[in-house]
Amino acid sequence: MPITTLRPIRNSERPMNGLAATTEQPTVASGVSVEFEHVNHSFLHGKRPVRVLDDFNLRIEPSEFVSIVGPSGCGKTTALGMLGNLLKPRSGTVRIDGAEVRPGSNDAAFLFARDALLPWRRVRSNVELGMEIRGVPKAERRERAEAWLRRVRLHEFADSDVLHLSQGMRQRVAIARTLVQNPKVLLMDEPFAALDAQTRAIQQEEFTQLWEAERPTVIFVTHDLEEAILLSDRVILMASRPGRMVVDMKIELERPRRQEMRRDSDLFKSYFHDMSDRLRQEVELAEQRIRDENQHA
Repeated sequence: MPITTLRPIRNSERPMNGLAATTEQPTVASGVSVEFEHVNHSFLHGKRPVRVLDDFNLRIEPSEFVSIVGPSGCGKTTALGMLGNLLKPRSGTVRIDGAEVRPGSNDAAFLFARDALLPWRRVRSNVELGMEIRGVPKAERRERAEAWLRRVRLHEFADSDVLHLSQGMRQRVAIARTLVQNPKVLLMDEPFAALDAQTRAIQQEEFTQLWEAERPTVIFVTHDLEEAILLSDRVILMASRPGRMVVDMKIELERPRRQEMRRDSDLFKSYFHDMSDRLRQEVELAEQRIRDENQHA
């Protein structure tokens, strides 16, 4: 199936949505480029190899926010794992800032759906964890952790037991723990999926404000198409297994983004309808493939 690049709507075609354009000056970029070049990967299912990625090619520019959507099992999380040096492709090359990903690289950091906080450590100590592992001096760890706890509005809870925090607060601790390390590339695997709808919306807006100030390159995996459109500069749709890119859609919504865009912006709705039709096709293909595999099992 060929890659489809959906045409962005020109300024003269944009509907008036009542949202004022931001007057803030652009922040200096701190992210770096990411590239997948002819990547192929498979896993063993019993004795049978299962192709997960098939000639996967994707380039992400420094400081871009790119979301990847697609049916379950299409290789989204596998691609993140390659960037985070959790697994190596069977063939092809994965690069960060022009250099092949190798053991020991500190350029990328993960943020997962579950906060993965250590229950025996206090809030501040959890935020310091990554810096501690990387050998950052104690005084510097303390200073940077305090600064980030203020940015996520949790400085009053620095000495609290993490088990007594709400799920939204715990996820803010996880965000601080990740961003305090100043990653050049941030790998996000459904980081808001475990939150209720209201908390999720708040976390999305708060995170984008933090990202706009720091501007690491973000690769964001999600099953929520509206979330992908709201947060991203580009949305990549992957085909049902074996995963490959079939749509690369540029999102030209104004920043800062607000939840009201889902309801009020005709441009948002246009992106959603265009992409959801293609996503539905890929999900149906994936479901048919599963039925066929079960029949021949």
